[in-house]
Amino acid sequence: MVLICLRYKCHNYPGASSLNIAEQIPPRLLNGHTTPLAIFHSPSSPPRTPAATSQDPSKNRPPASKMFDFLSQNPFGGEDADPRSANARLHNIPEGKLVHMTYASKDVAVAPDFLSLAAPPPDAKPVTITPIDWASTSLPGNEGRFAVVLDNVLSPSECAALVRLAESSVDMTRMPSAGAGATGGATDATDAWYPAMVNAGNGLEVLESSYRNSDRIVWDCQEVVDRLWARCLQGRAGEVLRERMDVLDGDEQLGAWKRKGPDHRFVRQRWLFSRLNQRMRFLRYGPGQFFRPHCDGSYSEKVDDKVFKTFFTLHLYLNDSVAEAGEEAELVGGATSFVSNDGKNKVDVDPKAGRVLVFQHSRLYHCGDDVVEGTKYTMRTDAMYELVDQREESETEVQR
Repeated sequence: MVLICLRYKCHNYPGASSLNIAEQIPPRLLNGHTTPLAIFHSPSSPPRTPAATSQDPSKNRPPASKMFDFLSQNPFGGEDADPRSANARLHNIPEGKLVHMTYASKDVAVAPDFLSLAAPPPDAKPVTITPIDWASTSLPGNEGRFAVVLDNVLSPSECAALVRLAESSVDMTRMPSAGAGATGGATDATDAWYPAMVNAGNGLEVLESSYRNSDRIVWDCQEVVDRLWARCLQGRAGEVLRERMDVLDGDEQLGAWKRKGPDHRFVRQRWLFSRLNQRMRFLRYGPGQFFRPHCDGSYSEKVDDKVFKTFFTLHLYLNDSVAEAGEEAELVGGATSFVSNDGKNKVDVDPKAGRVLVFQHSRLYHCGDDVVEGTKYTMRTDAMYELVDQREESETEVQR
C-alpha cells in the first residue's frame, strides 16, 4: 500500500487550480512510474435506527481484511484473463491505460415540486440524524472525525425518480468519450451507465477493475443538489450540520490550514460553506462489484478570483439493502465500510433508500463492500467552500 499526498494540476474545467489529494493507492496503479500519479476517485467539478454498526458476522459480508487481498494477488486471475466488467468490454475501455475522458449531460426538466419541502410525497418520513460515535465502535482512532447518517432525506419513490432523471440526462449520442489511449467507444451501447474509472488528473482516467469496479453517470444540476441540501437541513439534522459545517476556521482535522516556509509558520484559513457541488456522480454496483479502500480526494477551483474547495463528501443511497429493509429488498452487501489502516476492523453503513452519509474527506479511510446479490444505486457529491480569509501564525499559536 502506498500513501500518496501531493498537489496536482487539473485542467478538466476552466479556471482549475491545484488539487489537494491524499489517497491510499495500490502499487498496481503506479504501473512502475517513478513519479506517482495523483489518483482520486471522482471526475473534477465543472465551474460552477443507528446506521453505523460494528461488523456483524450474520450479514454475509467479507471481513475487512479480505478487502485488502487484492494488494497481494494477481487481480487478473491469469495472463490472458480479462478483468473488465461486461460494460467496460462493451465500451472497449482498455484496462490499466491512461485515457483522456470528457463528460457531458443533457438539460433535464425537473418538476418544480420534485424534492420540494412544501409538498413531500405520501411515502415521506421525518429526517433523522445519527452521528457516528467512533469511541463506541471498533474504530476508536477515528474519534473527532466527522461522519453522520441522515435517514429519510428522500422517500423511496423520490429515489427511484432521481435515478430515472439521471439516466435521462445521458445523451446516448454523446456517451463519455474515451480519447487517446482507448480503442474507441461502443456504437451499439444502449445502457446509459458507463464504467467508473479512476481519475488521474489532467483530464486523464484509468480503468483499474481490481481497485474500482462499478458503472457511473455524471449529471451536472445545481437545482437538484440545492433541493437535496435543503432536505438535509431540516430539523435537528440541520442544526448538527450547520454547527459543524457552516464555517471552517483553521481546522487541522479537515486540512483548513497549510504549513509555510522552513520556520514552521502556518497559514490559517477560514472557509465558509458555499453550496453542494453541482456534479452528481451516480454509481451502480452489480454482483461482485466494489470500490476498494481509499480516502476521498479534495479539489479546488478558482472562479472570478474566488477560491473554492471541497472538504466533505455527501453520499446518497438510492435503494434498500437486506441489512436495512429485510428480505423484501434485493440488495445483499454493498455497505460503505470505514476501515482501519491495517484492514482488521470496520464500521458499516448499510444502503437504505433516502439515507445520506456525510463525512469529511480527510483521514477517513473507507470502501464500498462487494455486492453479493442485487444492484446497489448511490449518488455522491461534495460540500463546496469559499476561502474568505487566511493569515500566518506561528506553530505555537496554531496549537493553542
